[in-house]
Amino acid sequence: MKVTTLAEPLLEFGTGTHICPRTGIEHLGVYDKRDELRRTELRIGVVGRGEGVDLLDDWLEKCQNGIERKQESKLLNLFRGFGGINQQYGFLTRLINSPQYTRTLKKSEISAIVQLASRPERVERAVELYYEQIRFLAENRSVDVIVCVMPNEMFESVTTSASDDDPEESELEHNFRRILKAKCMHLGTPLQLVQERTILITKQAGDQQDPATKAWNFCTALYYKGNRTIPWRLVEDTAKLRSCYIGVGFYKSRDGETVSSSLAQVFDEFGHGIILRGTPVSIDKKNRHPYLSEDQAYELLRDALDEYDRALEHMPARIVIHKSSHFRESERKGFLRALNEKGIRSKDFVAITSTDIRLFSDKDYPPKRGTLLTISETEGVLYTRGTVDFYKTYPGMYVPNPLKITVYEQDSSIESLCVEVLGLTKMNWNNTQMDGRLPITLECASKIGDIMKYVSPTEKPQVSYSFYM
Repeated sequence: MKVTTLAEPLLEFGTGTHICPRTGIEHLGVYDKRDELRRTELRIGVVGRGEGVDLLDDWLEKCQNGIERKQESKLLNLFRGFGGINQQYGFLTRLINSPQYTRTLKKSEISAIVQLASRPERVERAVELYYEQIRFLAENRSVDVIVCVMPNEMFESVTTSASDDDPEESELEHNFRRILKAKCMHLGTPLQLVQERTILITKQAGDQQDPATKAWNFCTALYYKGNRTIPWRLVEDTAKLRSCYIGVGFYKSRDGETVSSSLAQVFDEFGHGIILRGTPVSIDKKNRHPYLSEDQAYELLRDALDEYDRALEHMPARIVIHKSSHFRESERKGFLRALNEKGIRSKDFVAITSTDIRLFSDKDYPPKRGTLLTISETEGVLYTRGTVDFYKTYPGMYVPNPLKITVYEQDSSIESLCVEVLGLTKMNWNNTQMDGRLPITLECASKIGDIMKYVSPTEKPQVSYSFYM
């Protein structure tokens, strides 16, 4: 066994590289600034009640002008101020919101929904209320992303069950956010959901984020969803084969009766991705874990590679499959059959799971992010969360849990595979803190499953991650 510390992966921005998304955007500009076809304006549609719309207008104005850093903290890199969003700085774009892009909900309609006794009915009516206004904007206004502002009382009414709810209703899952995103998917405009209380400019009691951090995450998500491009990417290693990273996850149907596979495909280290929906899969009777048959694994990977070929007009030289559970023999055979058929010889099948193994440093802080315990040529324990030198602290609230990395088909070293995992934890444009726990392959597959269970089997789902995050 050997313990090493992997270097923090570099990210590429408009005019250089840095390890931190916030610092990189602020000093080097977004990566796609070099693209002459990129948009320099984002039109923001808004749906909410009058008070919520006013709150969002104030918040967007504050974001455009900039927000000071958390003054009471000496951790300058962790609590970085937000310098604003405009065409001369950072994101190099401006946000446009207008009464023409706004649909205001009636207070009487909101009150009627909140007063319903059944939570599933409250969810259904709330989804319909927002959907009609979202549909109008998507079909009649040229908006790039639509922000749905949730009144506090409505949010509470659709996320908690009243005491007089019918117990039988709990057999089906009722999730407002997931149902709304699934129902609106065919409209082709990504959504951003916010609560009124979270966009109050002053920090509220119980908030986990300071206003500047909120602005970083909110504006980065808006930029990615509205611009259909990427604010940063991993630095390309020209010595490596061009790789395609694939994440395989599973999700239960709403009634819990069937389990399907979801697949999130990240084309390459550039972050370009595509999403496919798998078919219902089998359940192991011993441990209740879902798995793919040989034919299902073959078809899933074959379809993913066909989509890759259509998009980039060539096959990748190397395939890396990330799975949140161990690879069964049937899955390995099916994946290998697809790779052989497509003539792809270099591959790595990597299971990324939880572990009870923990490492302890000789200091008060947890082990550094990037700490790797190599157990064997095919097994390692990797800390993707931990103490971050750039932040001069451990930025988490709880003791970090490392990941168990187990390789089944292997053409790369365990260390190089862990370097890739560490890099892919930084490719989630919903969060600008640079220490995500899971690689985007599995993070994305999980988010897809949450939404996909509400998408009709006859409907073609969107292929962009922006519709699921």
